[in-house]
Amino acid sequence: MGPGRSAERAIAAAEAHGAHNYHPLPVVVASAEGAWMTDVEGRRYLDLLAGYSALNFGHRNRRLIEAAKAQLDRVTLTSRAFHHDRFGAFCSELAELCGMEMVLPMNTGAEAVETAVKTARKWGYRIKGVPDGRARIIAAGNNFHGRTTTLISFSTDPEARADHGPFTPGFSIVPYGDLAAMEATLDTAPEETVAVLLEPIQGEAGVVVPPPGYLAGVRELTRERNVLFIADEIQSGLGRTGTTFACEHEGVVPDAYVLGKALGGGVVPVSAVVSSREVLGVHRPGEHGSTFGGSPLGCAVALEVIAMVRTGEFQRHSAALGELLHRELGLLRGKGVQEVRGRGLWAGVDIDPSRGTGRQISERLMDRGVLVKDTHGATIRIAPPLVISEEDLEWGLEQLRAVLAE
Repeated sequence: MGPGRSAERAIAAAEAHGAHNYHPLPVVVASAEGAWMTDVEGRRYLDLLAGYSALNFGHRNRRLIEAAKAQLDRVTLTSRAFHHDRFGAFCSELAELCGMEMVLPMNTGAEAVETAVKTARKWGYRIKGVPDGRARIIAAGNNFHGRTTTLISFSTDPEARADHGPFTPGFSIVPYGDLAAMEATLDTAPEETVAVLLEPIQGEAGVVVPPPGYLAGVRELTRERNVLFIADEIQSGLGRTGTTFACEHEGVVPDAYVLGKALGGGVVPVSAVVSSREVLGVHRPGEHGSTFGGSPLGCAVALEVIAMVRTGEFQRHSAALGELLHRELGLLRGKGVQEVRGRGLWAGVDIDPSRGTGRQISERLMDRGVLVKDTHGATIRIAPPLVISEEDLEWGLEQLRAVLAE
C-alpha cells in the first residue's frame, strides 16, 4: 500500500527541499498519542521505535505535556547568563536519581557525549596529571555516540566517516565485549588514558548486549588504573531495559552517565553528563556551555521525567513486557529470523535474507500498520514506548509473524 496524495505531496516537498541525510519510510505522521501515530490520511500505526528511545513515556504523555504548557506560560529561556528557578532542582534531582553529585546539562545526545569527552580530557590534565595534549580515550568498535566530527573520529561505520575527515586524534578502538582486548589496550598507556566510553548495550549496532561480566570487568579494570568509566545511556537509560540504567543489570555504577533522548520526554531535547564533584568540578566559567542547555523549559519537562522514573512503574512494565517480547521473538528463530538480541523492551532482530532486507521488512510492516526501522541492512530494531499495552505489543508481533510468513 503506497502513500496517498496528501502524503505524496508532503514527501515530494521534503525530497525537493530537505537535505537527504535520512531515508525515512514513506509515512507522513500528523498526530500521535501513547504508542500510536496517525498519518495525514487518518491511518493509524503502532509505533515500535519510540524515536530511538526518546519517546519512552509515549507520545504526548499527559504529565509531560502539562509540565511543558505550564512552563510555556512562565519563561522558556534565560540562557545560562542568569539563574532560573528550575535549574537547581533539575540538577539536584537528576544527580540523586543517578547516585551522583553534579550535572552538566546540554541539549542533544551528541552534545552530551562531546561534553563527556571534553570533561574526561580536562579531568585527565587537571586531576590525573596527564601531559598536555596526550589524553587518550578508549571506545568500542561498532559504537554509536553521535555524528559530530569528533564522535565519528572513533566510529567504525564507513557511512558515518566517509568524506568527513580529517578526524580528531586521541582515541583507541577495541572490539566490543572483548575484556582481554580492553585490558591490553588500557595497559599500552595507562598513564595517558583518561576514560573508557561505552554503550552498556549498543543500539545502532543492532541492540548488541555484551557478554555477562563484561561491564563489571571494565569497571574493575578502569578503577584499578585510575581511568574514568563513562556509560553512554542515551538510548539504554531511563527504563528502556527494565531497570533505570542498563548498567544496573551487572551491578555497575560508572564514573559518569551520559543521558539524553528520553530525558526530554520526546517534548524538547534535553541531555546531560552526570558525575561526581571531582570529575565535573574541573569545569570553570567560560570553558564550556550552551545557550539552550539547562533551559527553564527543558528543566521543567526533565523534572517531570525524573519524577515518573522514580516511581519504578516504567521499569517494571518494560521488564514484564520485555519477557513477552523476547519470548515471542525467540520463537521466530528459523522462521524468517536468524538471531534476536536485547533486554527489556528493546530488541535487535536479524532477518533471514531470504525473507528480505531490513528495509523491505520495515516497509511491509508499515503496510500492516506497524512502524519499525532497519539498521545495517539485515536488522530491524524494536523499541516501543514503555507505555505500550500487552495487547498492542502482541498485535504488533502478530504483524511481524505475518510479514515473515508472506
